Amino acid sequence: MNQTLTWGEAFAIYTRPRVIAMAFLGFSAGLPILLVFGTLSAWLYRAGVDKSTIGHISWVALLYAFKFVWAPLVDRVSLPVFTRILGQRRSWMLLAQAGVIFGLMAMSASDPQTQLTALVWAALLVAFSSATQDISIDAWRIEAAVVEWQGAMAATYQLGYRLGMMVASAGAFYVAYFQSWPAAYFTMACAMGIGVVTTLIISEPERKVSETTWLQEERVMGFLERTHHWPSRLRHMVAWFIGAVVCPFVDFFARNGKFAFVILAFISLFRISDITMGIMANPFYLEHGFNEAQIASVTKIFGLGMTILGALVGGVLVVRFGIMRMLFASAILVALTNLAFAWFATQGADIRLLMLVISGDNLSGGMAGSAFIAYLSSLTNRAYTATQYALFSSLMLLFPKFIGGFSGDVVDGFGYVAFFTYAAALGIPAILIIVYLMGRENRQQKNYNNL
Repeated sequence: MNQTLTWGEAFAIYTRPRVIAMAFLGFSAGLPILLVFGTLSAWLYRAGVDKSTIGHISWVALLYAFKFVWAPLVDRVSLPVFTRILGQRRSWMLLAQAGVIFGLMAMSASDPQTQLTALVWAALLVAFSSATQDISIDAWRIEAAVVEWQGAMAATYQLGYRLGMMVASAGAFYVAYFQSWPAAYFTMACAMGIGVVTTLIISEPERKVSETTWLQEERVMGFLERTHHWPSRLRHMVAWFIGAVVCPFVDFFARNGKFAFVILAFISLFRISDITMGIMANPFYLEHGFNEAQIASVTKIFGLGMTILGALVGGVLVVRFGIMRMLFASAILVALTNLAFAWFATQGADIRLLMLVISGDNLSGGMAGSAFIAYLSSLTNRAYTATQYALFSSLMLLFPKFIGGFSGDVVDGFGYVAFFTYAAALGIPAILIIVYLMGRENRQQKNYNNL
């Protein structure tokens, strides 16, 4: 398909209704994450919390990296009443959105100076609920469109996602600047209503796998045949666990063999550079001399335009040239833009220079996002959509979030120039693995052509 589409046909993918719908779902997914990550770090910094503690609190976002643990529930468990009315994917979306709203309201009622523990617990609720929403939205996206559309689905998802992030960053910064940080978080809770409305409007995708399909899986049937003497309830629970939890992971390794470990290593390393850098970005801007309004205007609003441009261009280029080439190009660009921040750290608080580095960083980040989401989507078996994609996206965050938790320690010990250089160097292993993956793909294509 990549070699036969014209440019007009490639761009026409953005007129598909379900491709458009991903923008609204992306908004709902993008709103919460910064509120327990970068935006929260700015609030804590203004409240007098030290940078090391800010870095450690960022581990709240590690919940996103463990969502594969409860993804089988989202994949297989029906919610009373709601699943019958809304369907499997939308019912879980709605439940997760309610959790995000409640958590954000609890955060808005907490004072970081006197109630830091309560604020962290509320942030954990937001992160858990947001990660659950991600599981259901990712499953909806994969089930709602063919593989060839996933690059475009990823692009419009990023469009909405970045709009949500803009509201959660620029919007929150503006409200905080003119009112207060608690008011900002309460406003963000209200903005989640957009996600609720979207969930109620969209249609449930057709599921080719029924809720009882797992009973016909070979491992489940074998277990049931061997355990006739077990109590019925216990036997059914274990059989469900095998079908919902064990089979999705076994399927991935069965399809890929030992090469699965290379794939998982790449997934865990691809975003380590930009995630590590992102934790200290807002404290850097504030310490460098910019105020909240300037940060909101340049890094959030102006930066959003560059990210959207990068995402849309990336989606088209994935359709046109393929996933692997775009992964390679964007990975190099992401590392280079971190080096640009290292240079910027040696300059004064010039708003023009800030716009320059933000342009490069967000453009490359948008392109990388479209290519990477399309790559992860291509790895899934639609019999286990939510569980397998949750595994991939969890690994995408687990190691980067853990390493990123030490960002404040690196800044305190070595300064921002060394930190941004270190963040750029973290991207090198992923680039090397992409080279290997591209070589393997080329060899497979040559072998196929020789048949």
